[in-house]
Amino acid sequence: MEKRETFASRLGFILISAGCAIGLGDVWRFPYITGQYGGGLFVLIYLVFIIILGLPIMSMELAVGRASRKSIATSFNVLEKNGQKWHWMGYVGMAGNYILMMFYTTVASWMIAYFYKMLTGQFEGLDTQQVGQVFENLLSSPVEMTIWMVLTTAICFGICSFGLQEGVEKVTKVFMVLLLAIIVVLAVRAMTLPNAGEGLKFYLLPDFSRVKEHGIWETIYAAMSQAFFTLSIGIGSLAIFGSYIGKERRLLGESIHIASLDTAISIIAGLIIFPACFSFGVDPSGGPGLVFVTLPNIFYSMSGGRIWGSLFFLFMSFAAFSTVIAVFENIISFAIDLWGWSRKKASFVNMFLLILLSMPCVLGFNVLSWIQPMGEGSSILDFEDFIISYNILPIGSLVYVLFCVSRYGWGFKNYMEEVNAGEGVKIPYSLKGYLTWILPAIILLVLIQGYINLFG
Repeated sequence: MEKRETFASRLGFILISAGCAIGLGDVWRFPYITGQYGGGLFVLIYLVFIIILGLPIMSMELAVGRASRKSIATSFNVLEKNGQKWHWMGYVGMAGNYILMMFYTTVASWMIAYFYKMLTGQFEGLDTQQVGQVFENLLSSPVEMTIWMVLTTAICFGICSFGLQEGVEKVTKVFMVLLLAIIVVLAVRAMTLPNAGEGLKFYLLPDFSRVKEHGIWETIYAAMSQAFFTLSIGIGSLAIFGSYIGKERRLLGESIHIASLDTAISIIAGLIIFPACFSFGVDPSGGPGLVFVTLPNIFYSMSGGRIWGSLFFLFMSFAAFSTVIAVFENIISFAIDLWGWSRKKASFVNMFLLILLSMPCVLGFNVLSWIQPMGEGSSILDFEDFIISYNILPIGSLVYVLFCVSRYGWGFKNYMEEVNAGEGVKIPYSLKGYLTWILPAIILLVLIQGYINLFG
């Protein structure tokens, strides 16, 4: 059995945990729904939910990880009382990590593919229509998609195989520092474009007419679910990093650092996208198409566009890879915790397994595009995303909360002792009522409303 590894530094822990939370949802989903639901007002509601929903659940996931010193595969086994069945959540959590990576590796590979295409000047001289066609061509080529997906999976497992300190921590620190530097440079560039001020107004000033258009409840739900999904809570992808840290710091304080970094990246991403869209007269509510069709067009209209475009997709690649590496670290730890495998063996076996498991998503855009599990025009990726986003993340979060607050689980007293061990920001006992009754109710609401929205 390998000895449990630890982080070399607290900064490493915060950057890697934030890297896990900072994903493509921050970069393309956050600005797009902010634009849709009233700009600055939406951002305020979102921040409230990060505080009242994201932080407590994150602290619980980290507490379970730190107290058990295990990944989600065996953490509930260690902490539950005899005869209890909480450890069944371990299987759901493990499945969640694999299903997430079955489509996330593909999306991450699009970023690195676009970085390469931008850098080698493949968009030069193309009109708007042809730029859109580049993405269509990528999706319709099973060979090109497979090559980029295999490359992404191999690089990220390769990094993890070197160990927590030598691989994951070293590389993620560099990724995150570069990511922060690039995003600031791009935001400054975007804000100096002509007509950028209009984009900033649209993004940051509250617009009640857009809230009215969608309805206040719809806006609140959108903010709530974005806060919920952006932090990657519920499948143990943060608990694993809790299992690698000591008891020097209280976990609410650490959760605040992670969530703040994640939120800052989301907000700065909007400072790039909205000024650029308004400067070039483009609709900013384009969702995924915004990144692959609209932005390449914008970059090529700018002076030095090839450099700015390459930097943007390099930043997107870092955001995607930091999440992939963090979840791969969790997946590797399952084999180490369950069967006592060496890190190298766990990395190697899982690399092949995930390449195989990612193939349906890759082929779902071309060879298997006739499979439309969520109705007309949907893809295998949509179905895998539905399983994670609408089911496993909220259910997993609910299980973590109930496990930490219920006397039929780990118990509120044990959770409070763990979360408040060390120095830093403390969770007061007076929040017991909120954490026990209101927080689970909010998660149930997210779960039920998600289904209503989908099938309504």
